[in-house]
Amino acid sequence: MSVLLAPETLADRWAAYQQENPKSRIRDAARALGSSEAALLATRTTGQPDSPVVALAGDFKELLKQVPTLGRVMALTRNDSVVHERKGPYRDVSFQGPMGLVLGEDIDLRLFMLHWQHAFAVSEQGRRSLQFFAADGEALHKIYVLDGETDLAAYEALVARFRAHDQPGSLVTGPAPQPAAEAADDTIDVAGFQAAWRGLQDTHAFFGLLRQFNLSRTQALRLGPPELVRQVPNEAIGQALRTAAAAAVPVMIFVASRGCIQIHTGPVARIVPTGPWLNVLDPEFNLHLKLEDVAQSWVVQKPTADGIVTSLELFDAQGNNILLLFGKRKPGIPEQGAWRELVAGL
Repeated sequence: MSVLLAPETLADRWAAYQQENPKSRIRDAARALGSSEAALLATRTTGQPDSPVVALAGDFKELLKQVPTLGRVMALTRNDSVVHERKGPYRDVSFQGPMGLVLGEDIDLRLFMLHWQHAFAVSEQGRRSLQFFAADGEALHKIYVLDGETDLAAYEALVARFRAHDQPGSLVTGPAPQPAAEAADDTIDVAGFQAAWRGLQDTHAFFGLLRQFNLSRTQALRLGPPELVRQVPNEAIGQALRTAAAAAVPVMIFVASRGCIQIHTGPVARIVPTGPWLNVLDPEFNLHLKLEDVAQSWVVQKPTADGIVTSLELFDAQGNNILLLFGKRKPGIPEQGAWRELVAGL
């Protein structure tokens, strides 16, 4: 006589995975289990006062406007290839429709709120955080409590205010969005696109050109004005960061998820390779870049009203942008000569 066993739940499978892989990250566990970070976290919403995970609900714009009350925190934004961590307070949080800004000197964010669908307050191994996810359960942005620096009473008040009435123990997620197919090169008005690129007055207008001429980002670089764009070896990012550190050239490092762009502006100092990762390990800023994921690297120049602005842009094998590196600058101020010299040597 056979005994019928109940199928393992997602919570059981995650617990077993963690036992076998005690140092694994939740993003890796979700991928291995064919799930998502948000769905895994939802399995630990018990609804009890000591629950390690609390589902949050309500207007996430209003929630983010309360984050400055926490004081110093650590902001984390990542994609599959890069983790960007910056410490500081949230300041000047504002929204215009679905677009948001956080404009502190330390934490500098661009927010795309149409993607923000799920949120949790998480307590794991003594670390507390607020974590936000897209409809498919992919992580968009995380805010970590810093021991001895974050106002814990303000954190608890925020969690209590936005605690969801229903703590279901599971989460139904939607499908991940599929990227649009790239148009064939011979359908592109290359001459028109190159002329429009040469006529730029603002770097932000570049995204409009991609839509206007129906180009993917890497396709635009392949077909762009040859005097304004060049492909460089994928080791260029390591050289650029080491040179910036040695010469004290301040930089701007952009890393994006689907719902957030996080920017570090300032110096980098301690550049540490560790296995497949290239790391910046500074007191206020950490970066972790998986070098094997860098499939294309480009030096890109865009005309602006303040002169040429130069970036180093990294892409994965699917053509997704994984990191942008600029010299530090403010609108109205020309690009640093030291940054241009650094990039010219790549």
